[in-house]
Amino acid sequence: MNEADVVTAAQKDLKQRRERKKETEEFEEYAEKAKTLPENTANENKLILYGLYKQATVGPVNTSRPGMFNWKDRAKWDAWKAVEGKSKEDAMSDYITKVKQLQEEAAAAS
Repeated sequence: MNEADVVTAAQKDLKQRRERKKETEEFEEYAEKAKTLPENTANENKLILYGLYKQATVGPVNTSRPGMFNWKDRAKWDAWKAVEGKSKEDAMSDYITKVKQLQEEAAAAS
């Protein structure tokens, strides 16, 4: 590998890191926006957001499934497990898309 190849590789790496940082910042922005969704947002949609958020921030499920009498935590765990195969980047992108969709639906309903 010559010097030009090293410089090109370093530039490419820097560009990728900047893009990831931008994606992460946008994800964090939409995580804050999700907190302002209407209270009447369907539980199904809240669970989808929860699963995508956990996949984006933690990665694959790393806990045991809660017992059947702990239905709320079990539903959250199931939502996270449902997106376990997604990459962090895909989970962030899907999360942003879902928040945008829910914001549009809320605006149309008001």
